[in-house]
Amino acid sequence: MPIKNVVVNCTDVERSVAFYTEFLELTPLGEPTSARAVLDAVTATVELRAVGNGRERSTWSPDDLQKGFRHLGFKVDRIDTRAAVLKAAGVEFKLDPLDAEGNVRICFFYDPDGTLLELIQGDLEYAEVLDADGVARERALGVPSRPRFDHVAVTIADRDATAAHYRDHHGFSFIGTIEQPHDHRGFHIGYLKGGDTVIEVFTYDVDTTGRAPQLDVAGFAYAELTGDVPALPAVESPDGTKVYVDPDGFTYAVGSGA
Repeated sequence: MPIKNVVVNCTDVERSVAFYTEFLELTPLGEPTSARAVLDAVTATVELRAVGNGRERSTWSPDDLQKGFRHLGFKVDRIDTRAAVLKAAGVEFKLDPLDAEGNVRICFFYDPDGTLLELIQGDLEYAEVLDADGVARERALGVPSRPRFDHVAVTIADRDATAAHYRDHHGFSFIGTIEQPHDHRGFHIGYLKGGDTVIEVFTYDVDTTGRAPQLDVAGFAYAELTGDVPALPAVESPDGTKVYVDPDGFTYAVGSGA
């Protein structure tokens, strides 16, 4: 069962719609308003919601040693061309395009309110394949004609516990791993696949920090999954949605659908 939707809070919906439609070619579903817009990202939707609080109030840090949400990833073609367009428009980058572990090319940049986004070109070559059928389904998606939502990345403390939770409650399969041998922190990545989407999980050999959920500030708010209602703490979003908080502080709601 896939990630169905990701909710991103923003201080100016019109500005964010322009950003995501121009640079990521997401398509509005219905008519955007000043309060909300839903954009088609091929394998999921990205929902932009207006909040009155500015970026300065968020406790999210770009340091991946902070547990919980890290970034949203989109599969693309022509990554260098796309990055050049972003740079020409003055978009802030965290990481310029480079060849990464797993034989893919990646880059990282920020949306207008500081949500970290990744572009990925190519199919991952896993250090260890744990679900060959899942990897085959991933590769069968092919090269996207326009950017498609691929994953949400999360820093976690316990890979086995996280994999078991999202398998048992939401149908995600642990398909493979990538190692980062040059990272002095001991950086390991696992991939939990649900439908055509992925939860990318980061673990480290050094200490990580926690963060309390914030659903009323600019930036990533929560993902929407299908599956069972989990036995997790819950908080209420500004629109009344019940949002669950997993042990690493990652926030998600549970909806219906396959």
